[in-house]
Amino acid sequence: MTARVREDFQRRGQVAVWVVLALFGLLLLRFAWLQLIERDHYRALSEANHITRVPSIPPRGVLYDRNGVVLASGDWGYALEVIPEKFTNLPVLWAELGTVVRIDATDIRRYQRVRADSRPAEAVIIRQRLTEVEVARFVAQRYRFPGVELRTRDWRSYPFGATFSHLIGYTGRISQKDKQHLQEEGRWLDYRGAYSIGKAGVEKRYEPWLRGQMGFDHVEVDSAGRSVSSLGRTPAVAGMNLTLHVDAGLQQVAEAAFGEYRGALVALDVSNGGLLALLSKPGYDPNLFVDGIDQATWRELNESLDKPLLNRALRGVYPPGSTIKPFMALAGLELGLRKPDDSIADPGYFSLGGGGHRYRDWKKDGHGTVDLKKSIVVSCDTYYYRLAHEMGIERMHDFLLQFGLGTRSGVDLDGELAGLMPNAAWKQKRFKQPWWPGETVIAGIGQGYVLATPMQLAVATMAIANDGVVYKPQIIRSWRDPKDGRIRMAAPEVVRTLTLKPEHLRLVKEAMFAVTQPGGTASGAGAGAAYTFAGKTGTAQVVAMNASGRSVSGSARHRDNALFIAFAPADKPRIALAVMVENGGHGGSTAAPIARKVLDYWFSGQVTVGAAVMPAPGLADAVASETTEADHAD
Repeated sequence: MTARVREDFQRRGQVAVWVVLALFGLLLLRFAWLQLIERDHYRALSEANHITRVPSIPPRGVLYDRNGVVLASGDWGYALEVIPEKFTNLPVLWAELGTVVRIDATDIRRYQRVRADSRPAEAVIIRQRLTEVEVARFVAQRYRFPGVELRTRDWRSYPFGATFSHLIGYTGRISQKDKQHLQEEGRWLDYRGAYSIGKAGVEKRYEPWLRGQMGFDHVEVDSAGRSVSSLGRTPAVAGMNLTLHVDAGLQQVAEAAFGEYRGALVALDVSNGGLLALLSKPGYDPNLFVDGIDQATWRELNESLDKPLLNRALRGVYPPGSTIKPFMALAGLELGLRKPDDSIADPGYFSLGGGGHRYRDWKKDGHGTVDLKKSIVVSCDTYYYRLAHEMGIERMHDFLLQFGLGTRSGVDLDGELAGLMPNAAWKQKRFKQPWWPGETVIAGIGQGYVLATPMQLAVATMAIANDGVVYKPQIIRSWRDPKDGRIRMAAPEVVRTLTLKPEHLRLVKEAMFAVTQPGGTASGAGAGAAYTFAGKTGTAQVVAMNASGRSVSGSARHRDNALFIAFAPADKPRIALAVMVENGGHGGSTAAPIARKVLDYWFSGQVTVGAAVMPAPGLADAVASETTEADHAD
């Protein structure tokens, strides 16, 4: 070996030695970093590897009606959960597991749907609500299924089924969308280990109150994940029990009174705005959603022409028809356009400019001489055509807005729509068109662009009953404070107090009372009542009419909607309500009898049937006409 070769070899050897020393130096530095600087972090990770937090789900709060009747409660049961990543052949697992507990096609479809919306390491339920026999069988053979766990679950139960579906709502499985929403709000950690969440109605709005606080069992496990010992627990805190203003009996009577009709009813406590009943019919069974609704049932509900998923009380917007007339009468009095003794001659129609298009009254030959009180009692369209024309859409809009028409009531439920109280600015923005005088005329009888929800009509009626005091509708009546165990009552909230002259309110109230007496459009519903009540019928057009004033369609779904608003007793009101019957025909013959049955129950606990809800003999011709001719104009 030459000297040059030897020198080159020694140089490479030195380089190799320095490289090795540098690598060992880096390794020593890394060891020092891990042992000294990152010691606490990796110690915590090590602890986490053998200490597991097992979530303890708190009991969900119970919902009661005002009399202590249970509307929603929790039932405990057992469920089987599968961790998907631990199995490569799920069909084989279903077959083997099916020899121990029942596994059917519905369970598998639900599992697949939930799994697609879950993380790979997240346990997914395959069977729910196991019987005691099935639990015993699985426990005896659980060694065969290392990736399947038996867990206790709190299942929500709704004993009244569809009756309260749109009020109470339902709970359902936490979806990815729910997770994302909770993460955005910084609340996801509070739901780790939870299975369900409030999806609609009271269950959704009061979710933070009802769900309680998650607890955890701290368990030491071995390398196989088996429990070795318990290291303590953080107890779960049960959700709050809530008492609602609603009366279960009243709600049931309302549902039965509708029969086969579709529609909605809202009843309010006049003294505080408490929601005594909120019915939307048809409804749906909320119990179907608790375990995860199957696709066939969901499709049936979602595609039904009857729209059972639509909350008609809050999201159904309808022309209010003649139920708007008491408010229009107040507007005429308050704005100085009418005096109590002013009267008009009703020929059965109104024309703009005297010779233009005729806006027909529902009574072909008219009502003769009509003053303000009679205009409400017999529901004279011509009176309000003329009043609306003189008032103008802007003053009409501003006045009726005070009663909550065209605005959300603020009830403590999600999804409420605002309806529509139009004016020229709205039409210009919406259609880029001017407002025409004829549109004001028909708005005066609650047609055209005017739209209201049953909730808005109930709130507006409550305002008249309360002499101008408008309460915010409330569902929650009381709750037990988890801190001190005391019962807390929800305080009524006054939204606004209208400045209305007492004599004007008295006149309108007297007219509404006369509506339910002989000669009034709701006299049939008022006959034989053991209490006094005031109301106003309404019939709202659904489709266009022909020259003779008849619907251009013979379909039952194109019949007019029937409406009725009421408060009782007439002299000292305690309850106000609004009834809307889709395609019910006429307010006096369809909606008013429903209200009568509800009021009968509220005041006596009994429902009057038979002649009390039928037109009595000897009534004025106007009453008979109300049941044969529509209470609207073209």
